[in-house]
Amino acid sequence: MAKRLLIVMMLLSTAPAVYAQGCSLCTKTAGELDDKSAKGLNNGILYLAALPMTIMCTIGYMWWKNNKVTSEGEK
Repeated sequence: MAKRLLIVMMLLSTAPAVYAQGCSLCTKTAGELDDKSAKGLNNGILYLAALPMTIMCTIGYMWWKNNKVTSEGEK
């Protein structure tokens, strides 16, 4: 399990910037802004993505923890 996790983490860390293109409207808007405003736009996008990501990670962790307890009980 740890070996798979290590391989996945290595693959994700070497992903090219092509994966982080964003939607066409955000790309166009960021291209027209100066550096400070573009950085603010990126921070806003990250701020809006934080809550859904936190919720998904919490649900995933609870599911994993519950599944782990169930698996140990069946042994």
